[in-house]
Amino acid sequence: MIGVDTSFLVGLTVREHPSHAACFGVFDQEIKGREGSMALSAQVLAEFCHVITDPRRFEDPLEMPDALELCEMWWNAAECRQVVADAEVCALFLTWMHEFKLGRKRLLDTLLAATLHAAGVRRLATTDWRDFQMYGVFDLEIV
Repeated sequence: MIGVDTSFLVGLTVREHPSHAACFGVFDQEIKGREGSMALSAQVLAEFCHVITDPRRFEDPLEMPDALELCEMWWNAAECRQVVADAEVCALFLTWMHEFKLGRKRLLDTLLAATLHAAGVRRLATTDWRDFQMYGVFDLEIV
């Protein structure tokens, strides 16, 4: 099973994205057709919608209904293992925030890292590997 972050889903979705081919390759080789092979959190889907509909980031952003349709497709796909935050995740999130002396710009990545780690995810597909390297708990699939 491989966890995915927002940057991976954006790279997979946007054909013009510099990492599109690499994201598609990981998806095709490690996720597609493999039940429960992709760990996905609701947080990633919310951030994906925020990013992919932003006209400041993309010349042709998705409309919100289209972005939500993609999110529903991924969330309900056989390949998706839904991971959610619980009390254990919150404790780990707070520990890492203190331990690594992180600020407000690291809140969401730290919460995602804690959510994935608590769910037993040890591999993470991302284009932003520096955001997750410090935790020392993931094998990073850098796309």
